[in-house]
Amino acid sequence: MMAVAAAQKNREMFAIKKSYSIENGYPSRRRSLVDDARFETLVVKQTKQTVLEEARNKANDESLEECILQAEEHIPAEQNVELQDEQPNLENLPLENEYVPVEEEVEIEQEPSLQQEQTQGQEAGEEPTKNDYGLTEDEILLANAACSSPEAEAAMQSAALVVRLKEGISSLGRILKAIETFHGQVQHVESRQSRVEGVGHDVLIKLDMTRGNLLQLIRSLRQSGSFSSMNLLAENNISVKAPWFPKHASELDNCNHLMTKYEPDLDMNHPGFADKVYRQRRKEIAEIAFAYKYGDPIPYIAYTDVEVKTWRSVFKTVQDLAPKHACAEYRAAFQKLQDEQIFVDHRLPQLQEMSDFLRKNTGFSLRPAAGLLTARDFLASLAFRIFQSTQYVRHVNSPYHTPEPDSIHELLGHMPLLADPSFAQFSQEIGLASLGASDEEIEKLSTVYWFTVEFGLCKEHGQIKAYGAGLLSSYGELLHAISDKCEHRAFEPASTAVQPYQDQEYQPIYYVAESFEDAKDKFRRWVSTMSRPFEVRFNPHTERVEVLDSVDKLETLVHQMNTEILHLTNAIHKLKRPF
Repeated sequence: MMAVAAAQKNREMFAIKKSYSIENGYPSRRRSLVDDARFETLVVKQTKQTVLEEARNKANDESLEECILQAEEHIPAEQNVELQDEQPNLENLPLENEYVPVEEEVEIEQEPSLQQEQTQGQEAGEEPTKNDYGLTEDEILLANAACSSPEAEAAMQSAALVVRLKEGISSLGRILKAIETFHGQVQHVESRQSRVEGVGHDVLIKLDMTRGNLLQLIRSLRQSGSFSSMNLLAENNISVKAPWFPKHASELDNCNHLMTKYEPDLDMNHPGFADKVYRQRRKEIAEIAFAYKYGDPIPYIAYTDVEVKTWRSVFKTVQDLAPKHACAEYRAAFQKLQDEQIFVDHRLPQLQEMSDFLRKNTGFSLRPAAGLLTARDFLASLAFRIFQSTQYVRHVNSPYHTPEPDSIHELLGHMPLLADPSFAQFSQEIGLASLGASDEEIEKLSTVYWFTVEFGLCKEHGQIKAYGAGLLSSYGELLHAISDKCEHRAFEPASTAVQPYQDQEYQPIYYVAESFEDAKDKFRRWVSTMSRPFEVRFNPHTERVEVLDSVDKLETLVHQMNTEILHLTNAIHKLKRPF
């Protein structure tokens, strides 16, 4: 729990506190997941640079300096390790303004290995750092966690250090001596001949040590001329600089406070800007969503007659267009929802009954959201087969268009296909790929999501059909997308991920998948090229995302797969038996 709290504190340190508006640099007036991701990348970089520079400047003051030096109080003077004759003054430490992305960290294989980091260093043409005395991001994050309380400082931290030795393997002895001096316990040591020019060996050391002592150890190692560079990895061998992501469905409670700000009382172009009653209604429904916690039943919303009228108008339009233009999977789920009296024209479906329906069919469930989440938080929810859905309804004066997703868009656009097993799997795989991804990769994943889940087309018996929620809930763009007024391209994730999109008018380009299975296969191959240095899987029994970072975890997974294969083999044999 302490580690989770520390990770969340670091996440809050870099939280986006600007509204998503053109005045703050948002790239357009129309809301979209892609522009969210682009804006978040820019703001996070700016915020990160500001926060880190402030922390480095505070190194001249009492706060961070005390955190760094507190560990020395428990180390006798005669035991202080000297890895270099001359120790630099903390006030003269140069700034390191550049954020080191996750992709430069060590690749985690069956056992944490240095092989991938060596390869990445070689491919990037990495130069040995001439002066590595700067207060680095991982030190600041570690100090931030240690400073939160005396208990946090004394808490044991499982970590891994990747150190590049300039003077050969003999320097390893000094590192191990330093770890002993700072009362650390070494769990694993691995060395390889380095592929980086000017570096003798790369060494991976897994250890347990209190945060305060670990911080002092890192400072000592960085100030030594014997080492070219050092990276710090934390829980599950993931870099301390890697973006925090939820490991259990309950941690999505921490993924609802970073809301985008396109609301009727903030933008005069919003259809409800001048409607005080509508603005108050939106606030009331938003508060209900903010109060929701994991495990709670989804709150019931008593929709007004005006809201039901808006729903009826859009529902009947989709009901007329879907048989001709929607894909077979959408039509089948839509009919099933009608048969179970969830899709009817005289009332809006409640999220709880829709969530129960999805759980029975694909294991997906719903969670109320007050508005648009950040792109990273929204995609992370999909990894747990949870879709964050709004409960408010678009303004009555704009029934066929809404500047941001509302419950009608979610219900008519997204829910039917989330009841299809193949599409549900595709959605979850996008979510799993986003966990721990860099900001740049979140942009690409958001763009893939935009051109598939929101505006995707597929082939069906030689005809083009729609499966994107943005198309199926907007009849104007649906008719445009299947016409000859736009360009249709085959879905290829690598090119789709970097395709600019049109946000003022209908899209000029749409991507067509051969099938959901084909789209999933192509997506999996593309995700394997991403720079994230670890792999994850979702355990449906525990609702937990597991980082596959050890032989034990892989052996457990292989055993489970073998059991499933045995069941499948037995089923095949039984089906082949004569009557």
